[in-house]
Amino acid sequence: MSFYLWLAAGSAAGGFINGLAGFGTALFALGFWLQILPPTEAVSMIVIMSVVSGLQGVALVRDSIRENPLRLSRFVLPGLVGIPIGVKLLAVASPLAIKLTVAAFLIVYGGFILLRRELPQLPQPKPILDCAVGFVGGILGGAASLSGVLPTIWCTLQPWTKSEQRAVMQPFNVLILAIAATVYAISGYYSSRSVPLILIALPITLISAQAGIWAFKRLSDDQFRKLLVCLMFVSGLIIVAKEVLFG
Repeated sequence: MSFYLWLAAGSAAGGFINGLAGFGTALFALGFWLQILPPTEAVSMIVIMSVVSGLQGVALVRDSIRENPLRLSRFVLPGLVGIPIGVKLLAVASPLAIKLTVAAFLIVYGGFILLRRELPQLPQPKPILDCAVGFVGGILGGAASLSGVLPTIWCTLQPWTKSEQRAVMQPFNVLILAIAATVYAISGYYSSRSVPLILIALPITLISAQAGIWAFKRLSDDQFRKLLVCLMFVSGLIIVAKEVLFG
């Protein structure tokens, strides 16, 4: 019974945060699932949860996506190029070093921004930097399944509404993680044990994501931006704690 309680708790936590913020499923679910599952099984299952629950968020901001598909493409296309580079980087670099470097950046950046009275914003569009952020996000996705970190930070600096921010972050994450799920499937990560667990966790994740979406709709643009910064700071702490406790 305790096994399924841990499974349900991770599904609920990951689903809710995905519905609320558009990212963070793995960061908030792994703390529960690593208590009961091997790391490769937990990560491969969470990728499925992230993609499926993320599709609900994509549908939520589909109008914002249609209004500016070019902006999204500036992130997605370079991100696709970055994925194989990240996979190769994983073969020569330490995943722990990559994750701890990202975590340190999140903690320092998030903590610094939280100490300011007002969040900084870039006044003018930066298309070239959009492409660079998407490219590095793809690399981090391939190397450490952290594709959403840099795009999320970048979106908080833009003078965009919460729907416009999410219209970049969520489709980007869903696509990158869908590719990761395909790689995991080809590599044989999904076993006769993991498939039934996915079928148990998926409804909980989807219902919790709907609760998160309900909360998202009630946030102002500024509140959403501040929420993302807070979650980045917390995500950095979670990465460090996970690697120290379970790495």
